[in-house]
Amino acid sequence: MPSSQPHRIQLPREVIVGSNILKDMGEICKRLGFYETVLVLGGPSTRRIAAGIVIDSLKAAGFQVEEMTVNESTMKFVDRSQHEIREAGPSVVIGVGGGKVIDVAKLSSTREDVPFISVPTAASHDGIASTYASIKGVEKPTSIEAQAPIAIIADTRIIVESPYRLTASGCGDVVAKYTAVRDWKLAHRLKNEYYGEYAASLALMGAKLIMENANLIRRATEDSLRTVLEALINCGVATSIAGSSRPCSGSEHLFSHALDQIAPKPALHGEQCGVGTIMMAYLHGANWQHVLQSLQIIGIPTTAKQLGIMDEYIVEALIHAHEVRPERYTILGERGLSKEAATRLAKITKVID
Repeated sequence: MPSSQPHRIQLPREVIVGSNILKDMGEICKRLGFYETVLVLGGPSTRRIAAGIVIDSLKAAGFQVEEMTVNESTMKFVDRSQHEIREAGPSVVIGVGGGKVIDVAKLSSTREDVPFISVPTAASHDGIASTYASIKGVEKPTSIEAQAPIAIIADTRIIVESPYRLTASGCGDVVAKYTAVRDWKLAHRLKNEYYGEYAASLALMGAKLIMENANLIRRATEDSLRTVLEALINCGVATSIAGSSRPCSGSEHLFSHALDQIAPKPALHGEQCGVGTIMMAYLHGANWQHVLQSLQIIGIPTTAKQLGIMDEYIVEALIHAHEVRPERYTILGERGLSKEAATRLAKITKVID
């Protein structure tokens, strides 16, 4: 990144992680300086689980609350949310739910120049804190730059009740930074791409935190959940500091995106990234066995069979992964892997039989 160009870093103003804190949402919004109308986006099941608590708290604090349900993270719902923002004129948009809801809230609020608050109901990926949104219905399955949440309110009592598979998937998304940072450094060395040591260190710290605490995380308690949330938030901050998703998304993410396009029934994003990290760590000459063991302890799929995806789709995704974002240089190079190399890679790392 040329030093002559300004680099804007957006960071959350407040991060609150604790048990039973959603009941304080009204007072939190007042303290942040918001007033009058608030737009709350939630998922189909979020109203009962968490959004209802948020809405009741906001109303008790004197806010006028408008609501909208988000069924999927598509441009259709981004457009619909933008329309609601223009109609209601809220001082803030609050996304209460999983990644789909938060991504729609993030992008629509950015486009309408309104702050947004991230209220995750699952720790499934690092989008709860990042400046990027994953939206379907665009030209290719990559992230769209948006804004950082002005606040992140993570209620561990709510999140610990979500399926453990979602938390494990979030861990896979964090462990992926183990290879994403290596790809970034490689692009710096070979392509003279900007590389930020601090952002890279933050991302790697998140991956290290997850792998070192694998046994603790597997207990699925509120205390272990704090570790996962801290790592996810850490990674989101790393992208803000870097000014791109580079420290958090590399060849392992390209593999996952390719699998989304190729496999009839893809697995969860973090699960696929975890498997991708095992294979890309091998290509980097890194300790792929340590990655494998950590994911196994946490309970994340490490094989095609566990993902529920046929071996042939794994190989095909490896072959075509470099085509997903050709402008992003990774260990896969500019020509990608041959079928023979992809098959050998997947077999050596025990992803396929």
